[in-house]
Amino acid sequence: MMPVRRDLHFNLLQQRACDWHAQGSHVTHFFNALSLLFPAGERFFMDSVRNYRDRIDDPVLKNQVLGFIGQEAMHTREHIEYNDLLQQAGLPAHKLDKRLWAILNFGRKVLPHSCQLAVTVCLEDYTAMLASLLLEDATRIEGSVEGYAQMWTWHALEETEHKAVSYDVWNTVLKPGLGRYLLRTGVMLATTLAFWLIVFDYHVRLMIADRKRGGHLRGMWRVIKYIYGPRSWRISAHRR
Repeated sequence: MMPVRRDLHFNLLQQRACDWHAQGSHVTHFFNALSLLFPAGERFFMDSVRNYRDRIDDPVLKNQVLGFIGQEAMHTREHIEYNDLLQQAGLPAHKLDKRLWAILNFGRKVLPHSCQLAVTVCLEDYTAMLASLLLEDATRIEGSVEGYAQMWTWHALEETEHKAVSYDVWNTVLKPGLGRYLLRTGVMLATTLAFWLIVFDYHVRLMIADRKRGGHLRGMWRVIKYIYGPRSWRISAHRR
């Protein structure tokens, strides 16, 4: 599939930033926590693929890389605006964004390019799975505030378009063998742990900042059911 760069804007209501999702503020803040990861995270993705762009000879893959970078750039721009709305709503969005930039900038300095690309492959797989959960079940987003629902649906659709690009680059530029496999699987384990710890941390911090809404224990159970409920497992199994 050839990723296509789409220059879209969305009408996000600032006054609904903390409760735009139909299932309430706790599920809303799960998505908001994910949004805080995208400006720094997608810049990291783009850079990790750019590191190897000169080693790609296949013209189709070259164009796919350009489409991948174009889509990620648009996602970054829109999520910066989204995160600014979270900051205006009294949430620590800019502080958490800066923290992730610091973590990933450190990763750029200490990790070899192959490891950075492996991180991108792993996280693109996660974003594709999350996108699939959103797209294959309309109840995941229906009834939510329109602008936010449109933005997340657009993002999910484009994640499915370019989900294989970083992996195709990986298979093209790294020598096949046990070393490549062990690097990818080892990075997947480490990235899984880091990713979910950061998402959980950001989610909790957003809810604490928005604690005036109350009912946190009951709300957290709703989030757990939303992410890990039986329907999620059925969709994930179908996707695979």
